[in-house]
Amino acid sequence: MQNKIYYDITRFTEYDIFLFKQGSHTKLYEKMGAHLMKKGDKDGVYFAVWAPNAQSVSVRGDFNDYEEDAHPLKLRDDDSGIWEGFIEGVEQGVTYKYHIVSQFHNIVHEKSDPYGFYSEKPSNSASRVWDLEGYQWDDAAWMEKRHANNAHNAPISIYEMHLASWRRKVEEENRYLTYRELADELTAYLTEMNYTHVEFMPLTEYPYDGSWGYQVVGYFAATARFGEPDDLMYLIERLHQNDIGVIMDWVPSHFAVDMHGLINFDGTALYEHDDPRQGYHPEWGSIIFNYGRSEVRAFLISSAMFWLDKYHIDGIRVDAVASMLHLDYAREEGEWIPNKHGGNENLEAVEFLRQLNQSAYGEFSDILMIAEESTAWPMVTRPTDIGGLGFGFKWNMGWMHDTLKYLSFDPIHRQHHHHQITFSMWYAFDENFVLPLSHDEVVHMKGSLINKMPGDNNQKFAHLRTLYAYMTAHPGKKLLFMGGELAQFSEWAYKKSLDWHLLENPLHRNLQKMVADLNDLYRNHRALYQYDEKHKGFEWIDDGDYQHNCLSFMRKSDDPDETILIVCNFADATRENYRIGVPYAGEWEEIFNSQSAYYEGWNIGNSGPLTADKIAMHGREHSISMTLPPLGVLYLKRS
Repeated sequence: MQNKIYYDITRFTEYDIFLFKQGSHTKLYEKMGAHLMKKGDKDGVYFAVWAPNAQSVSVRGDFNDYEEDAHPLKLRDDDSGIWEGFIEGVEQGVTYKYHIVSQFHNIVHEKSDPYGFYSEKPSNSASRVWDLEGYQWDDAAWMEKRHANNAHNAPISIYEMHLASWRRKVEEENRYLTYRELADELTAYLTEMNYTHVEFMPLTEYPYDGSWGYQVVGYFAATARFGEPDDLMYLIERLHQNDIGVIMDWVPSHFAVDMHGLINFDGTALYEHDDPRQGYHPEWGSIIFNYGRSEVRAFLISSAMFWLDKYHIDGIRVDAVASMLHLDYAREEGEWIPNKHGGNENLEAVEFLRQLNQSAYGEFSDILMIAEESTAWPMVTRPTDIGGLGFGFKWNMGWMHDTLKYLSFDPIHRQHHHHQITFSMWYAFDENFVLPLSHDEVVHMKGSLINKMPGDNNQKFAHLRTLYAYMTAHPGKKLLFMGGELAQFSEWAYKKSLDWHLLENPLHRNLQKMVADLNDLYRNHRALYQYDEKHKGFEWIDDGDYQHNCLSFMRKSDDPDETILIVCNFADATRENYRIGVPYAGEWEEIFNSQSAYYEGWNIGNSGPLTADKIAMHGREHSISMTLPPLGVLYLKRS
């Protein structure tokens, strides 16, 4: 059959073109790319691609033996730069690329579809015609209630993971699990571990495994490494059916240099800046988007909306926001171009991020928009109408770095660094924070979490238990990268599975059990999450006991009976008769002890109730005396 091409068909209205040129079209995935449809009684595919500086564009694919000129597209006459056409007889699964001849020097590119929904499995790079409308979702119960699960006053405990290296089939040439296999194994594991959410490192199609997904070519295509689009939908659906929210890393900060992708798309710097001082990322060897171009903003915002819409994603974690906001990010003097005011702020990126969050929250008010922002840029999680960027949450990188630095010191030296463990409380409520212990901290010779801890093996485990217990009690939502719950000694390696065999050792197995128990404790005690970003949810008892390396504070809900006392001992000495002021008379009891023998701890603590004496302490009328275990954290609640 000859695949005839027709030009008397379009999916665009005049209003679509207006919004596209303005940069405010948020659902370009419904118009651009390859769409199975009918022209009269003829089945086929409508193709549309943006290439304003092309001399010609044609579609090459399985259906025409990849002939260069067999099916040329037609340029619209509205100055949109969009080429389109309907090709009869093209079917689901067919591979294709755009053959683009530029107006400039007759440069020829073979490009995958920027709006393609699926592609060949890397290292092959053609796009595939794919229909996403056939999947019948069965997650209505989750979607109806996710506003409560994603709320600021809800418990949010996130398991960050890289799909290709979580668990592998060693007996089958070390292959990674498929989306469908993960739907069974991952869902069961997250349920057992009491996580509320999972965060996938990028699943948008990427060529190089070693980029972990952060060097993207397909902003609308789920990576084919693990299966078909329907398989990813099934994975997400299964997670939803088990009350687990799904967050996806998304990378609008830069894109891959691979020539089948966006770079130099129509022979010109179309999606990027032409000047390398603006368009090339020296730290990552990638290409920076031109946020000042309307069509690029529409492309990126449509990508974010696509995952929220078509894949029922519950949240987007925007990668490398700091690199977007600062023109001089990772650049020396003379290697960057100041903005129109002479400053280093990327004004176009600021407006793009505000528009992104307004669009996403405007249509999906019950989602999470999370910024990985590592500087002190103000008002990242404040509304756009008062000058903020409009994110819902921001990673608290300062807390992460200060806490890990403090714990790296031998306990005997910590009294000189006490400010590093208390400083985060000075700004804990300036933004809506997520506390991350992320993948970035366990790669590139930084050492695994347990190997960052000082001391012998037992001390390392005690320190790690202390870290997790302190993080759970600290204001802010929680995030832990896979392997941390196993106390994995080796750094994360993207080519191999986590070291699951470690769970044969009681130290590792019971630390994993403690992480699950902390998640359960967190989810079931409102005082630990209700006012995460408000001062009224936190109160110091004593932040100044640097001589003993101790901290004590309260987490509070709107019910005083739910108040939880947290007492941390970062020294390696037991504190007998350690007294702290308490807000109420009566009996208090341990509800958690990181040094419990149950977790292979040193079994030091308080077995019975602690009665509050009428002895004034820390500005309170009553106080309790306790045994405080070395390298340990206690949670206490009134009984």
